[in-house]
Amino acid sequence: MFSTHSNPPETVSESLGALVRRARSLAEPGRRRILGITGTPGAGKSTVSEALLAALGDRAVGVPMDGFHYANAELVRLGRRDRKGAPDTFDVDGYVALLGRLSVQGEGVIYAPRFDRSLEESIGSAIAVRGEVPLVVTEGNYLLHDEHGWDEVASRLDEVWYLDVDPDQRRERLLARRRSFGHPADEAAAWVRDVDERNAELVQRARERADLIVRVTSIDTGVDESSAPQEGEQA
Repeated sequence: MFSTHSNPPETVSESLGALVRRARSLAEPGRRRILGITGTPGAGKSTVSEALLAALGDRAVGVPMDGFHYANAELVRLGRRDRKGAPDTFDVDGYVALLGRLSVQGEGVIYAPRFDRSLEESIGSAIAVRGEVPLVVTEGNYLLHDEHGWDEVASRLDEVWYLDVDPDQRRERLLARRRSFGHPADEAAAWVRDVDERNAELVQRARERADLIVRVTSIDTGVDESSAPQEGEQA
């Protein structure tokens, strides 16, 4: 299982294809492993996770951290709706409990929630994780955070990759994402400045706790041909 490091983690520049090969080595039949993908908002966590899942097929399943967002009504009750996405706006205990169940899963199916961005709400029991699937990929901002109960997450993970990205590129992605959800330019800019940037500062503090720091060289292009299975290997 994951452990903290006395030495700085290795930093690599990798294509999505190379990352698929790394993930494939973790997806050994008969043994459940959980791979964490973390980084600041806009670092490309979802893009990388989706590329891994597409390439690995039935050897992997994605269980994102975002499925554990508190419901909007609960955020309003707690007075936290205006900073949704901060560490204390998630059901971290539920997330930790699910990771624990997944790490020791044998037969059968375990169900996980999924966050629906069109609704801005989580949908329970939306992801089915079968016991025979060897690799679970979980992605989110706070996998290495050490407050509000998040310090319990790392011990449930077998490996954690931190995605490193240029800050200007990251902000451009975040602005584009907010605009794609229908937010006006001024509101999008305010959210990135006041919410996403504050969360990014928290995430960056945990950078050195990762197993691997990755600078992805082809994050917007999809999996290249080098990620295809080698001869005699199944996707």
